[in-house]
Amino acid sequence: MIDFTPIHENKTNWTRFATQYCPQDLAEQTNWLTDRILEMIADASDADVVFQPTDLEAHDPYTDNPAETGISWTLGHVIVHLTASNEESAFLAAELARGVEMAPRRSRYEVYWETVTTIEQCRRRLEESRRMLLASLDLWPDLPHLENYYKTEQGLKITPVARFLLGQNHAVGHLGQIEEILRQARAVRT
Repeated sequence: MIDFTPIHENKTNWTRFATQYCPQDLAEQTNWLTDRILEMIADASDADVVFQPTDLEAHDPYTDNPAETGISWTLGHVIVHLTASNEESAFLAAELARGVEMAPRRSRYEVYWETVTTIEQCRRRLEESRRMLLASLDLWPDLPHLENYYKTEQGLKITPVARFLLGQNHAVGHLGQIEEILRQARAVRT
């Protein structure tokens, strides 16, 4: 697993952090993360997928439905969200690696979370996402344009590797949320 601690502790920035990784590292991180989540949900049931946990910090300012701004996310919701975010980063990274000049933008599709009601759907979504993430790395040319970047509003240069890692970091950030949802769901079952 890639250790994102230097980013979170402000010991480095994304541009500098990303220079130590290559596409093979990104593939290994993708496999580690997918395997980790599959391991976490190995004993989960369909009831766990739709279980509505208590989350006093729930706040989603990006939802299209204002009524969902403060809802606690189900396991299915977290899975579709983190996979969509990861895929968005991966496909934008592939464009940068190909030398495409671009400004920060969205490239996102997220399965509607209410349609994910079974643990098998979660597993399939994770495997589908793994396949797409790894395939996105195959889109990178043999000599990727690793110096290509776009600037964020804060002036940070986001390179192909940094863009890919942003998605991975975001997904890793949801691991604790998955653990808590499953902990609460199991407590209700016992």
